[in-house]
Amino acid sequence: MFVGSIPEFYDEYMVPMIFAVYAEDLARRVVELAPARVLEIAAGTGVVTRVAARLLPESVELTATDLNQAMLDRAEAIGTERPVRWQQADAMELPFESASFDVVFCQFGAMFFPDKPQAFAEMRRVLRPGGSVLFNVWDRLEDNEFAATVNSTLADLYPSDPPQFMARTPHGYFDLDTIARDLAAAGFTSAPHHETITARSHAASAETVAIAYCQGTPLRAEIEALATPDLLTATAACAAALTHRYGPGPLDAKIQAHIITVQD
Repeated sequence: MFVGSIPEFYDEYMVPMIFAVYAEDLARRVVELAPARVLEIAAGTGVVTRVAARLLPESVELTATDLNQAMLDRAEAIGTERPVRWQQADAMELPFESASFDVVFCQFGAMFFPDKPQAFAEMRRVLRPGGSVLFNVWDRLEDNEFAATVNSTLADLYPSDPPQFMARTPHGYFDLDTIARDLAAAGFTSAPHHETITARSHAASAETVAIAYCQGTPLRAEIEALATPDLLTATAACAAALTHRYGPGPLDAKIQAHIITVQD
């Protein structure tokens, strides 16, 4: 869960470091479809929402949802250039009428769905005939260098019970055949289109990256549950490993994601 201080750390550190570049890409793809009503799933602290609100015509109705109210509270506090409907919602059971939206999109949220075909089926249900679903997912851990460095460092630090959040969830849903099967199971009959986009992640320092991953994601809960070494020690160990690999800063590393588009 994205609770406590995680939304603040997430928005301050993670968003500019790895999410902003893909937010611009996804929002522009939504705009190109010229929708009238748009639904965002797993909006988080609103990084894509803000771009979409800026780029979409004011006549377009934009609804942004997330499971975690704390993330939406942060997003609403930051604000957007024009009104957005913010609403807490579970992707497994969307609180909207069928055939309500021209486009449904989701940035780096599909990996968190406990039942992915069910979530995709809900997206399809609220989609108007001929509408589109767009979402992106992180590629494998090895193609996302900051995350891979943090993951391997924590594995060394906690050899008997290494935290596996990064490998299990954010970077655990990258297989395109699996994604295609889940979409077909959800009822989509057309083949999904995908693109793999490589970008660069920038950070002011190794400490910034370590804080972002260790304290600005649910990885924090896994570290804290292990108790020893504590969260600050784990963060410092990750910062030291990043400094060893990239230097003290500013840092630059590869990130990679798949962008999926499917029409009903």
